[in-house]
Amino acid sequence: MPTIEGSGRARGFCFAVIVSKYHDFVTDRLQAGALAVLEAADVAASDITVVRVPGAFEIPIAAQHAAESGRFDAIVCLGCVIRGETPHFDYICSAVAHGLAAGSAATGVPMAFGVLTTNSVEEALARAGDGPSNKGREAAVAAIEMAEVVAQLTRQADAKT
Repeated sequence: MPTIEGSGRARGFCFAVIVSKYHDFVTDRLQAGALAVLEAADVAASDITVVRVPGAFEIPIAAQHAAESGRFDAIVCLGCVIRGETPHFDYICSAVAHGLAAGSAATGVPMAFGVLTTNSVEEALARAGDGPSNKGREAAVAAIEMAEVVAQLTRQADAKT
């Protein structure tokens, strides 16, 4: 039985890394983690484009435009929303999650969700630290695997036509 899965190697693939500037003391760390994974997967620096957006709410529109450009095999989406005293947190988190799911479905380009939704600054920093628990790293790993999976599925479909 054939199995399709990513190998973790991404030479020749192109990635957009969409990063929210809001809470940059967290998102800069997520970005560093994601870029380290892409580099370790043998992605050339020229095959990575970092796009900085004002906040998490703006990530889905930037990701969809990046996907529609046809330049990227996958998109790593990084942001940080920290719960406050109003329901704003819930609206933003929901809009970002739904926006990325809809954008990925509409374009066929994988969009990895590396947007932290935490109760406190401490929780956010714990998820953006050095090492394997960095959620930016995890999002980049998912983007690499999905770029490979989609490429393999596309090749299979093309071979049948």
